[in-house]
Amino acid sequence: MGLEEQALASILASLRVVPAIGFAQPFTSVRTPGIVRALLALSIGAWLSVGSPPQVRLTASPGLLASVAAIELIIGIALALCLHAAFAALLTIGRLMDIQAGFGLAALVDPTTRAQLPLAGTVFLYAAGALFFSGDGPANLLALLSTSMTAMPIGSPVSLSPAALAALLSTCFTIACGIGGAIILALFLTDLAIAFMSRTLPQMNVMLLGFQVKAIVMLLLLPVSLSLSASVIVRLLRTAFEMAPDLIGRA
Repeated sequence: MGLEEQALASILASLRVVPAIGFAQPFTSVRTPGIVRALLALSIGAWLSVGSPPQVRLTASPGLLASVAAIELIIGIALALCLHAAFAALLTIGRLMDIQAGFGLAALVDPTTRAQLPLAGTVFLYAAGALFFSGDGPANLLALLSTSMTAMPIGSPVSLSPAALAALLSTCFTIACGIGGAIILALFLTDLAIAFMSRTLPQMNVMLLGFQVKAIVMLLLLPVSLSLSASVIVRLLRTAFEMAPDLIGRA
């Protein structure tokens, strides 16, 4: 393989890396210049292309090169969905906890993406990001990219599996429910207790008391749940990586 074809293979392989590094959590939570992300994607793409040569001649025609680039980008988006699904599940559970505790009226602004995020979801999001970078998350991501290059080299036809995507989403959200399930149950029991009190004390301001009590319960249980859910978050990330190869396959 000549120098020109090797350079094209490196650029095409980097298209599998760009969706995860540039647009997926937890990489978007870290403020990194775009040029650094681009150079990192190109370097990883060069490493991937060396071990798995393309299945087609990339310099054959511009139309073939464009179709191969589109396929590589689709593969990268499909692989980045594993991270999106895991962190979106944590944000959804956090939003549910905020609404139940009365914090849904306010939102935090992420200084990196300028997006509004739920209070509890942001806590779980950054905790999962810290566990991702401090553990074997980057190694698992590189292993997933390397496995995809071995199974589907550059130029291979690819088909997507909607059933695998549905299984990935359902599994991630089920595991995420185990992270915030204790707080959701405690808030539900608090609502029941306040409802029974309102039956015996009609003159009590139930709404005002409910906001105060549930806010206290939320703030007390959130650190406890966060400290006990580290292993569950690691399992969530690992499950997402394990199920990601099922999203794509040879056509």
